[in-house]
This record gives sequence, C-alpha cells and structure tokens, in this order.
Amino acid sequence: MVSDQQWDYSFDVVVVGSGNGGMTAALCSYEMGVKDVLVIEKSDLYGGTSSISGGGVWIPCNRYAQAAGAEDSREKAKTYLRQLITEEEVPEYQLDAFLENGPKMVNFLHEHTRVRYVTLEHYPDYYTNLDGAMEGHRSMEPETFNADQLGEEWRRLRRTHPMMHLMGLIGFTQVEAALLVGQQPGWWKTALKLVGDYIVDLPWRLKDKHARRLATGCAGVARLRASMQDRNIPLWLNTAMTQVIDDGGKVMGIEVKRGGETVRIRARKAVVLAAGGFEHNQAMREQYLPKPTDHRWSAGTRDNTGDAIRQGMRLGAKMHRLGEAWWCNTISVPGEEIPRLSIMEKSYPGSIMVNPAGERFSNESQNYMAFQQETFAKHTQENPLNPTWQIFDANFRATYFVGPLYNSRFMPDWALPKRYEEEGFFAKAATISELAHKINVDAAGLQESVRKMNEYARTGEDTDLHRGESAYDRYYGDPRVTPNPCLAPIDTAPFYAIKVDPGDFGTQGGMVINADAQVLHEDGHVIEGLYAVGNCSAPTLPCYPGPGATLGPAMTFAYQAAKSITGYLDE
Repeated sequence: MVSDQQWDYSFDVVVVGSGNGGMTAALCSYEMGVKDVLVIEKSDLYGGTSSISGGGVWIPCNRYAQAAGAEDSREKAKTYLRQLITEEEVPEYQLDAFLENGPKMVNFLHEHTRVRYVTLEHYPDYYTNLDGAMEGHRSMEPETFNADQLGEEWRRLRRTHPMMHLMGLIGFTQVEAALLVGQQPGWWKTALKLVGDYIVDLPWRLKDKHARRLATGCAGVARLRASMQDRNIPLWLNTAMTQVIDDGGKVMGIEVKRGGETVRIRARKAVVLAAGGFEHNQAMREQYLPKPTDHRWSAGTRDNTGDAIRQGMRLGAKMHRLGEAWWCNTISVPGEEIPRLSIMEKSYPGSIMVNPAGERFSNESQNYMAFQQETFAKHTQENPLNPTWQIFDANFRATYFVGPLYNSRFMPDWALPKRYEEEGFFAKAATISELAHKINVDAAGLQESVRKMNEYARTGEDTDLHRGESAYDRYYGDPRVTPNPCLAPIDTAPFYAIKVDPGDFGTQGGMVINADAQVLHEDGHVIEGLYAVGNCSAPTLPCYPGPGATLGPAMTFAYQAAKSITGYLDE
C-alpha cells in the first residue's frame, strides 16, 4: 500500500501532456466540478504536436457547421466512416462515442472557455467518392488569437510549423494557406495585409520577431492555455513522467523528473495520459513500423518518445495498431530542425513524384495519408520507393511554392542556399536525362513518366493513377489549369527535383480505451484510475477521413474522460 507520506504533491487529476487532448481534459474536469487539476509537460514549451500542426479538428455536425447551414447527420457520417473502418479496427462503441459526443465537446468548450473555431466550408473529406462524404464543413480550424492575451506565457508556447508562416514570422490560417501557397487569384492582397499588419505593430516588434496574431495549431493551443490561466490551472514544464504508480493494479499517481529531482505526484481521482506517440523513439519505430523508417523524417514534436505507451505496456494495457502512423510525406530541408509536411505542393499541377526507377507510383493529388500508405504497400527491396523525388519544371517553379522554395519570382535560383544541392536535397538540370543522373534515378524511366504526364495534361485524364478525379484531388489543384486542374505539362527547362521522405506527424497506435477513455487491460477489465487520449491511445479514425482526424477524437475522448472522472451528466 502506498502511504500518504510517500507523495511529494497531491492533486485530484493529473494530466500528462499539454496538447489539445491534455488541456481539454484539464479544462473539462475543472468545469465539471473537479478543481484540483495539474497538467505536466516534458518539454520547456507547451502544446506538443497539436501546436505544431495545422490545428484542424474533424467533428461532424459541429455547431459552427450547423450555424453555416451545413446539412449533415451522425448517420451520414457513420455511413461514410464504416466504408473506411472495420469493426475489428475500431469497435462500434468507440465510433459511436466519438460521433455522439464530439459536437457536445465543441459546445461545452465554446460555452465555458475561450476556445473558438471556424468551420472550413471548402475543405472536403478525404474520400469524397464514398457515400456520406462531405465536400466541406466537417473540419474546423481555430479562430486566430493574439499572443499577448497569454501574458508572459506566450514565450513558452510551441509555435506552429514554420511552413505555416509567411517569411517564417507571420502565421496564416488554413484558408489563407490555400490562397497564398497556391497563389490563387487575390493572394497578393492577403499577403500585403498580413505583412502590413506585421510592420505597423511596432509595440509587439519590440517584444518578439513573430507576429502577434497566432493562427492554426498554436492558436488552438493558446486558446486552451488562456482558458487554463483564467482558472489558475497549473502547468509544469520540464517535467517528464518516468513511471505510472499503481497499487494492486489501481493507478495512484505518477513519478516524474523535475528540476533534476525525482518527484512523486498523487492523483486522487485519475491520471490522464495525453503524451503523444513514439515517433521519435527509433528503437520502437524499428520494432513496430513498416520500413523504411527514420525518426528524423517525422514532423511530430521531438519529445514524443513513447513514454505513456511504454507505461501502459508495463501495466498490462491492451495495445492496438502499433504498426501504423499518421503518414505524410515530409521534406527535410538542410538547416531546419523540423521536417516540412508535403501536403499541398505535390498536389499542384505540373509536378510528379517518382521512385528510383523514375516511375510514378501513386496519385500525387490524393490525401497525404492514403498516398503514404500506398507507398509502403508497394515498397519492396526489388522495387524500392525510397528515396522519392518531386520533379517539376521552370513553369512550376515560377508559379508555386515547394517546401522552402518560394517561386522563382520571389526566390530566383541564384538565391537558393548552395547546401541544398551539396547535401543532395535539391537538383537542377537543363534536361530530364541530366536531372535523372544527378539524383541517381533511371533516366529512361523518368523520361517516360514525364512524357506520359505531358500527354495526360493535354487530354485531362490520368489513365494510370486517376489524378484529379475526386473533389479532394481538386482542392489543391489550380482552377486556372484546364482541362484538369491537377495536371499540367513538365516541358520547360530548367528541370528540378527535391527529395521527399516517407514521414509522418505522429504514430497512431496505443492503449485500447472504452467509450469513457478508460484504459483497458489485456484481459478486458478497466485499469482503475487510468485514462488515455490522443496518440498514446488506439485511434478512433485510423483511416484519416478528413482534416483534423487526430485532434477531433483526442479532444472528444478528453471530454469523455472528464465526464467519467467527475460524474458529470451532459444533455
């Protein structure tokens, strides 16, 4: 038996992890009546991968969509999901709990906290060819938020990925990103306004080089953190959980490293694990994930090394889908700490993705999760799909952004860092054949792939991989390009290539939970006092049905956990 004298601190609820899931669990617990709540964070910055991300939250039938007049229903959403997710992958109770309680979670946060979202009217589900799919209004992004509302805590907020910042300094929303990165009509007015607001905000310039206005992932986290500050809910940074403490199978608290010391924290009611996956634990990647795998390709926060999952294993928790991740091609730019997600650029017309044989292998405009899953399915030692290269020409280079390459009107070739070529990240050549030799790709294969794409661009039909046939494909297409907004020729020298890796933004598998987010033991019973949400729990939407399919369930089951812990009854 663990005595009271063995604890250094005591709280009712202890939450491990400061992303959307963890902070939602803390806020909901507080608002539902349990006021003595602590959140701990391993890093010196709060927000985790939630803060790095685009901040999208996929919740069918949410209040913001309904206010915009969207016609959706739980039945329609479930019809869509069950075509993508089997009962073996996700049990009925888990899917139903998400669909029923996701809108309730959004309402609860809207009514009790500073959390606010905007419906994404034109961002489609990822499989729009299926029954029940929607071409918008199921995903939300955070309303922008001013950093000064956090007081001095803005200095410890983890920023959204630099790729979601103009000039690396001015955050933009997902809606603005589609306009700016694709340079769609009117993009320059948006750019000028963002830059103008940045320049005239002289008082903030004296404090921080980044813009005062926060957008996407860090805006969502900032709203949650500001709501915690309103309630004086403590957040301990630089506090790494080393062990979940149990007594006869009942979870009593946790042990942490804080300030170089071992500290034991009692949790009188519950421990909520919201500490992410194991994307930066190379040993676990080698053990569980498909090959090739390298933690340096992951855009997840560097602190996600599987701490919560390993503790769950030690306690006998049932595990599921440890061999999967939230896949997305990444672009590892020399000199940048975090890889960039390749979401938009590979979809634009006038480029292709090829393997070492110089061949296309997947529809470049389909959603990033499906693209990467197809990559692993087709990868063999005899026919490797790594390294992968994005190939484009001078017209594409002059029109679109690709990773760190602003278009050539803003960033001419002579302005590119020499290390890009020296370190094998980027190549340029006068001919396709020469480009192939520079990147060690089969020249004949690449020339044939380019010839085919040029023909598809003329006819508007990709007979090989059907690029541009779905609404999602066309979301990141260019409406100025006809007859297919996803297909344009690659025929104007010079020709270019950038290296793209089979990355991710977090691992997917973890502890199996019930409808209340309680962790289940291998034999099926509940591990008393232990809850798990987010990427340390088994996924609710493993197929990634739409933008925000990780944060939506994380926040929903955080809400469920809080109800279970507090006994709160919603409507």
